[in-house]
Amino acid sequence: MKVLQLVTNHRPFFDDQVTALEGVGVESTVLEVPGSYRPDEPRSVAEYARYYPQVLAAIDDHDLVHANYGLTAPFALAATRRPVVVTFWGTDLMSEREWLCRLSRMAAGLADATILPSRRMAEALGRPYTFVPFGVDADRFRQIPRDRARDRVGWSDDETIVLFPYAPERPEKDFPRAERVVEAADADADLRTVTGVPHHEMSHYLNASDALLVTSRRESGPMVVKEAAACGVPVVSTDVGFVDDVPGTAVCSSTDELAAELDRVLEAPRPAGATLPPEWQLEATGARLRAVYERVCADRNATRSGADSLGTQLGGAT
Repeated sequence: MKVLQLVTNHRPFFDDQVTALEGVGVESTVLEVPGSYRPDEPRSVAEYARYYPQVLAAIDDHDLVHANYGLTAPFALAATRRPVVVTFWGTDLMSEREWLCRLSRMAAGLADATILPSRRMAEALGRPYTFVPFGVDADRFRQIPRDRARDRVGWSDDETIVLFPYAPERPEKDFPRAERVVEAADADADLRTVTGVPHHEMSHYLNASDALLVTSRRESGPMVVKEAAACGVPVVSTDVGFVDDVPGTAVCSSTDELAAELDRVLEAPRPAGATLPPEWQLEATGARLRAVYERVCADRNATRSGADSLGTQLGGAT
């Protein structure tokens, strides 16, 4: 099976998804929107205009098109020669930009299948979907002795470290609240931020930390919570995204609750081991996606066969 993957920009979980698909016999061609991705400066209309002919030129060599993120869906749907699967990432379906939310919901109504990585997004979608959570690479995100991890990242062994895994200047991540939480906690802890490091190094930063703190105002994920769980690192978080699905995560609403839970997890002994639920394994992600692909291709072929049969009957009528 050959799939044309449309994406606005590469993300680690997306690249892992493509790798997982390769493991179940799905060959992917990734077509990224032209231009450089910058979170604070969206691509221009001209760059998106250049994208459409690229999609059209590539479609015939593939069995279906998988639009990853709502902004790529119109380009997949405009080329109706192949079945279309759409996966929403959260900031498209639950965006502050209402036009993007409407565009995403419209695309879901036209696609052959819609995939959500988090059930919390279902209310914003308002129609049937298939749940396929983003998988975690268990070979990369696993438990590592803390002293070894700290030696790798250059942190001292005698500190209590709370990790904030985002750039402090991103307003939706609410770093000032994370600072207030650590200040309100009884523990003598140091709040550290990590941003811009290679994704394969994040496992060492997680394992080097005593706890992960998420104070986001909104999230579609966050994947880092799953990755922390795979490393056996305790997580304290606001109630966003799929965090309440992650075993062992302390989900809180107020700053005082976040501080109290942070104290609790810092006092508790680190778990002796960590395991990923089966549905979070990359192999499961690949298998689930292939099953969706096979279903929509079979449905499209059945529809085409039915139309051909009807055409033959009408053509033979007198």
